[in-house]
Amino acid sequence: MKERRTPLYDFHLRAARGIIRGGGDYMFPTSYTSPVEEHLGVRRNVGMQDLSSMGEIDVKGPGAERLLRRLLVNEVLDMQPGQLRYSTMCNEAGGIVDDVTVYKFDEEHFMVVASSGPRLKTYRWIRDHAAGSSAYVTDMTAGIALISVQGPLSRMYLKAVVEGVDLDGLRFFRFAAGVVEDVEVIVSRSGYTGELGYELYVPADQARGLWDLLLERGKEFELRPYGVEAMQSLRIEKALPLYGPDISEEQTPFHVGLDRWVRFDKPEFIGREALLRVQERGLEKRWVGLVLESEAPASHGDGIYAIEDVATFREIVETGAEAGEYEDQLTPGRRRIGFVTSSAWGPSVGKMLALGYVDTAHAWPGSNLIVEINDRPVPARVSRIPFFDPEMARIRSRPQDDQLRRPQNSSAAEVTPRMGVAVGINGSFS
Repeated sequence: MKERRTPLYDFHLRAARGIIRGGGDYMFPTSYTSPVEEHLGVRRNVGMQDLSSMGEIDVKGPGAERLLRRLLVNEVLDMQPGQLRYSTMCNEAGGIVDDVTVYKFDEEHFMVVASSGPRLKTYRWIRDHAAGSSAYVTDMTAGIALISVQGPLSRMYLKAVVEGVDLDGLRFFRFAAGVVEDVEVIVSRSGYTGELGYELYVPADQARGLWDLLLERGKEFELRPYGVEAMQSLRIEKALPLYGPDISEEQTPFHVGLDRWVRFDKPEFIGREALLRVQERGLEKRWVGLVLESEAPASHGDGIYAIEDVATFREIVETGAEAGEYEDQLTPGRRRIGFVTSSAWGPSVGKMLALGYVDTAHAWPGSNLIVEINDRPVPARVSRIPFFDPEMARIRSRPQDDQLRRPQNSSAAEVTPRMGVAVGINGSFS
């Protein structure tokens, strides 16, 4: 398929260090400066990313709520206008068709925001199931740009540019309509970084002008754009799954740890019976976090092995102070117990991180494993996730906390300059 471009593509082409093809065949900026600097800029100040590759699917009509109740594993019946909710959509076998966010405008009007990779599949899935439901489904992606503003200074900054929205009163996973310099926007308190953050839905034909304005007005807050490499390290530190590398129809919500959003108290939804069977019989594999003893990230699909299934042999050290002595070397065994889905250096935690599926018997925190990276065995340990801010305190940041914050220098000179990111299959991401 031909490449797709967001309304901000010309800016990325001019300003970014590189462009890669990713989910939905969109072209994405890798980074603008250093991925580590961009990562730390989001953690310390405020950053901005183009997420216009996400799919916006409009669902209207008297049957809209009933349709979404049937398609989503989470509940929508108790949602209020101005609220958004995360959910997975499953097939009859319980496999994840997509993980989505649902926005409720009123009783007969919703918007489903789909992942970049399966965007068209998700739209067709909803459209096909809408037949005869008195619900009308429209793919609005081409007409909407999505700009993500993330970081501890994001609320303070947006209060200086957005009119018509009480940002101090806007709670997590709520949204409201506002205006930025005569451009009508929807401001959502949400994001994909684990930070206090907001997502701005903008008419596509006004996106470039608004992007430039936001960059200009954000200078005093040290606002910088960030690309997919920083996005990957940010979301991996928070163990946020990405459809494609981490999620597919081969996994159920239970495998990815998303079962807390499955509402079995609903009498009916697609995949319900299959998920009940999974719940009853248990899992063979689980998605876990790993800390790697490696200078380089793992790649998608790299094998994971149990430590007891790894052969050890002795090799003579040929150089250095220990020359002539023996050291133990590890080689992977024959039984692979899992595989890596995503990996990146975590600048906020100072560790090489990975996410992947492993046999349930080895999924407990502290389990010692081996990951084979570039045909070389690397020790790894299962870690509790998320790796960063497990208390979720940063997302819940309160308005009074803003008074204590000031823009900070986000230079990466003080951290180890490891910028490798494994972003999916064949060097791209989904």
